Amino acid sequence: MKTTTTQTESLDALAKKGTCIEFFSAYQDMDLDRMLALCDKNGDIAFLPLGEPFKGKIHEVGKGLWSAIMDSFPNLDNTVRSQRYDQATDTVICEVVIFGKQEKEFASMPSKGNDFDSDHIFIFRFNEKGKITDLTINWDHDGFVRQLTN
Repeated sequence: MKTTTTQTESLDALAKKGTCIEFFSAYQDMDLDRMLALCDKNGDIAFLPLGEPFKGKIHEVGKGLWSAIMDSFPNLDNTVRSQRYDQATDTVICEVVIFGKQEKEFASMPSKGNDFDSDHIFIFRFNEKGKITDLTINWDHDGFVRQLTN
């Protein structure tokens, strides 16, 4: 009997992908403490479309932005469309749709009660303890603003 060997992801890659799913589950539950618990205390974040003012520490810049968006969009939700582990960069890249209905002012945009639905790319890096140390987020910010202001 001949056996075949298939290429499977390493346990490390699977664990990292699992942490990403747990992050988005906490995001769905609007459990900011659980999201932050998955991140290294000194981890860095960059919300690319928002520029330099929105680059910094996850537990400061990330916490501030996520807290504001959760407050303004009480039905905020997300769907992970895909995720892949990139061995060359040791990252997990997640394609995620984030959506919700604006109920309060957000980022100087008064609420018109509009819904938004926005594709995002999250790129996660981890330390040896499995904590998120670097998170880069990108999306069509102009499209997001148009959905809320039109």
